[in-house]
Amino acid sequence: MQVVRHVDVAPFTRFIADSAGRVVLEVYHQDAPVPDYASYHHFVFHVAFMTNDVAGVRAGLLAAGATPATEVTHSPDGDVMTFVRDPWGIVIQLVRRGRPLLDQNSD
Repeated sequence: MQVVRHVDVAPFTRFIADSAGRVVLEVYHQDAPVPDYASYHHFVFHVAFMTNDVAGVRAGLLAAGATPATEVTHSPDGDVMTFVRDPWGIVIQLVRRGRPLLDQNSD
């Protein structure tokens, strides 16, 4: 993911896209109440990202200001995953699936 457009004045918008430009997240803050995400269990709400280097990406996010929600875990079916919180408490899951969710040749 990379920032593909940003607005550096209120509402401080960031458009974050995957390398193919097929998935874009828009992140900003308007004058509306923000839930206390930091108090939520990490399974209540999270955004998941696939990566081949769960531990490495986790380390980079922690260095950039994220906080750990879990350690890196390994499931019986071969998944490797971890959860971190961004500075607003929103949980980000990093996962490498033991078995792909989708056929890599499908759209």
